[in-house]
Amino acid sequence: MRTLEDGEGFLEKIGVVQYGLGPIGVSTVKLLLHKRGVAVVGAVDIDPAKAGKSLADVVGDGRLSGIEVVDRIEKVHVDSRVKVAIHATGSYLKDVLPQLREIASHGFHIISSCEELAYPWREHLEITRQIDRAARDYGVSILGTGVNPGFLMDTLAITLTGVCQRISKIECRRIQDAALRRLPFQRKIGAGLTLGEFQDKVNAGVVRHVGFRESIWMIADSLGWNLDKIDERTEPIIADRTLRSRFITVEKGQVAGIDQTAVGEQEGNEKIRLNLQAYLGCETPRDEVYIEGTPNLEMQIKGGVNGDIATAAMLVNTITKVVGAEPGLHTMRDLPIPSALLGDVRELL
Repeated sequence: MRTLEDGEGFLEKIGVVQYGLGPIGVSTVKLLLHKRGVAVVGAVDIDPAKAGKSLADVVGDGRLSGIEVVDRIEKVHVDSRVKVAIHATGSYLKDVLPQLREIASHGFHIISSCEELAYPWREHLEITRQIDRAARDYGVSILGTGVNPGFLMDTLAITLTGVCQRISKIECRRIQDAALRRLPFQRKIGAGLTLGEFQDKVNAGVVRHVGFRESIWMIADSLGWNLDKIDERTEPIIADRTLRSRFITVEKGQVAGIDQTAVGEQEGNEKIRLNLQAYLGCETPRDEVYIEGTPNLEMQIKGGVNGDIATAAMLVNTITKVVGAEPGLHTMRDLPIPSALLGDVRELL
């Protein structure tokens, strides 16, 4: 099989359509403009404020002036023989299933930021089978990925276990300054709510990080652990002073963010623990992985990984991995390790 990622050795450009033009979709388009071997050839968004406009106006880059945002993938005409859709619209499989089917039916490989698609085989088996069947029927590959789930709390931890002879427990922590994140993320963690409003939204499933169960199952299946149960809890982090981001102000006593934990157990023993603390005012952001085994491992990324930047990067940097895969639904544990080999991004710095 020929390679598609030899820098200047690309035999043709991969035509990329951005499906969903929220903050992540816009960031992805901007990143694609600085990558070799790919070309932005279309954009889809059902928002009437965007559909019908030039992609250049939506993204803010004149190089995209010849591309119109449309409301259906069938309205996009791609000359490239190899074509990919980067899908960034929702977190839940039941909501995105019709979109994924439609995109696949037009011959696009799909890379999606849908959190439940990152490792859906355990929690959503019937929908997962439908997506896998559609991919195989239309001869395309589909991947769910991102930074979390997709990398920091699953793929990275799994990779680190490769140097271990024995594993007894894995713990991943993400401590984030949510003030640096996009507005939808700040809303998702409840920033600015009262304590009562926060609890109501947690009970309704509106305030929460989606993807912990997917990450836990990806790790467990990679290590051959048959978990008995997964427990989750979500708590508020309360502001001890007035806090501000670019988008919102949080007063003292309001919710600054979220402290969410998920634990996977086997025969009464804790095997996997994932913890996310994302809040405005975090002074020591970091990402951490702890592995108990032979040997014990501790890894820390000081300052943490900005989730919005990293999500766009994962969506773009897995393009050639997905294009080179066999038709069907894939997860990060199925594909070659991701790498930033699609071009030179020094222009962005």
